[in-house]
Amino acid sequence: MKKRLLSAALAICLTASLLSVTAAASQSVTDTQEQTVRVLGIINGDAAGNMNLSENVTRAQFVKMLVAASAYKDDVDEDVNVLLFRDVAVNYWASGYMKVAVEHGWLTGYADGTFRPGNSVTLQAAAAATLRLLGYTSDDVSSLFPTALMKKFTALGLGDGVSKARTENLTRGDCVNIFYNLMNAASADGSVYAQSLGYALNSAGKIDYTSLVTADMKGPFVLASGEDLTSLLPFSSGNVTVYKDGSASTLASANTYDVYYYNKNLRTVWLYDTKATGTYTAASPSRVAPTAVTVAGNSYTIGTSSAAYQLSAMGGFALGDTVTLLLGMDGTIVDVIPAGVTDTTYYGVVTSTQTSSYTDSTGKAVSVKTDSVACTDGVVREYPGSVSVGTLVSVVTSGGTAKITNLSSKSLSGKINEAGTKLGTLNFADNAEILDTNSNGDYLRVYPLRLASYTLSGDDVRYYTLDEDGNISRLVLSDTTGDLYSYGLITKATEASYGTSVSSYYEYIINGIPGVETSSNTLYSASTGGAIFRYKDGAISSIKNLKSMTITSVNNLYAVKGSEQYLLSQTVQVYQKVDGAYQQINLTAIAGSDQYTLQAWYDDFGYDAGGLVRVIVATLKD
Repeated sequence: MKKRLLSAALAICLTASLLSVTAAASQSVTDTQEQTVRVLGIINGDAAGNMNLSENVTRAQFVKMLVAASAYKDDVDEDVNVLLFRDVAVNYWASGYMKVAVEHGWLTGYADGTFRPGNSVTLQAAAAATLRLLGYTSDDVSSLFPTALMKKFTALGLGDGVSKARTENLTRGDCVNIFYNLMNAASADGSVYAQSLGYALNSAGKIDYTSLVTADMKGPFVLASGEDLTSLLPFSSGNVTVYKDGSASTLASANTYDVYYYNKNLRTVWLYDTKATGTYTAASPSRVAPTAVTVAGNSYTIGTSSAAYQLSAMGGFALGDTVTLLLGMDGTIVDVIPAGVTDTTYYGVVTSTQTSSYTDSTGKAVSVKTDSVACTDGVVREYPGSVSVGTLVSVVTSGGTAKITNLSSKSLSGKINEAGTKLGTLNFADNAEILDTNSNGDYLRVYPLRLASYTLSGDDVRYYTLDEDGNISRLVLSDTTGDLYSYGLITKATEASYGTSVSSYYEYIINGIPGVETSSNTLYSASTGGAIFRYKDGAISSIKNLKSMTITSVNNLYAVKGSEQYLLSQTVQVYQKVDGAYQQINLTAIAGSDQYTLQAWYDDFGYDAGGLVRVIVATLKD
């Protein structure tokens, strides 16, 4: 009897105008909500990609959305030859969706045998249909209809973001909210609806947008010479979202040999022009069926069967060839081309020199002197050469060969703005590459925001390049940030001198890992407390104490001493001292707390973008 009552009530909800029950307070449609329902194919834009969120939704349009949000979205028969309702033609575009919805009892017609597909859908009708879709019956709605129906709809969060009375018509924006909420709502069996459809959830227990995008993404493809990307996409070029190497871009930025992906429902294209050029020296596990290869001293995983074939013993590339790998969004190899097809230029510093060996395709052992070059993109690549460590160089690959050339300094100075977007009068290009270096071959990729508000002198900039728009595309710094080195806490220091003989013993902690440094011929003149550790050839070459100060408080950005603020390093180390022992803790454990006595150490070695707090020790007050 209850089930019959619910069925009747759901039908009545389509026509009756009873008590006005309002859903949750009005909220705008967020990008996440809109993009989620788009990628699921529930609500798509028009031919130009416009979502038209303010337009009302017809019953025919809603039933299509309903089926697209169900487990039966692939069961729609587009050639329904049965007259379902007397006002719906046999060949009506939505007949297949109506058939699925009616068969499962989610949405029905009127008592007079009509469906009225052109009528606007009301909130009450949407509530009844979505509850049915979730598996709820009269057993779950124990009070009077339609009040109890709308209360259940609201309790499940299905109406979040919708500010309509139950008899009011819904817009496309309202439906975006409802169907996004539907995916995250609890089904009658207690499971999250999206998970019951096989979709992944994020850490917050909601449908995971990233996995949706990748699941419905097409690619990778490579844009060949002479091809026009707009003609290759299954949607028009208007109102398309484009990203190139992670930054907003346009279809016009697509170049030959770019790797691209697309999502039809999202009308989004991802472009990548990441390449790796160098000598092909090894294949793993074998040349017969390689899954990874070594090029320019780096190992790359093969991501496509065509690339695997090209790099195999049956393909067109042999060990010892200079090749260019075309890399996809996950860094795997999508395709391989001869190095001479496209020229590549890298800038950086030599980090080491060595003799490298490999066996060529004939089985002959080949030895060659090589330089490891830390390039401005943060990748170390290996090329034939013999240049001193720390030297500023360019690497040009052309005609199938790579040539290392010493570079003369090209200096630049000025203040970087607070947003980290400009140095003096010059803008940073999107994805500008910045490398901090020193004469020992140490290097670290940094990002413009790290340098925000600092002033760089001519001595700070070793080299820079500008793109075609006059923006800074690469910047090689000279020991500017202080971030090249290790920082930690010396917990015990013993130094002794006996005539011409010396000895030293230091216990320390770096990033929570304890260590010991002893020497029978070196005194570092370092005491307990925060310190900087410099290395050479993998061994400690210098230890110096940082500047110490007692601070009154600390937050996520600054250490506070009276009225002065000292910026924290992004990798600041925090230790709690208990009974003479030190335990690394999170900054959040002491931020804003007045329960600790705080000692901080910062670097005061003259780095123009330094002066950051590197170590903090917290001791509970008595």
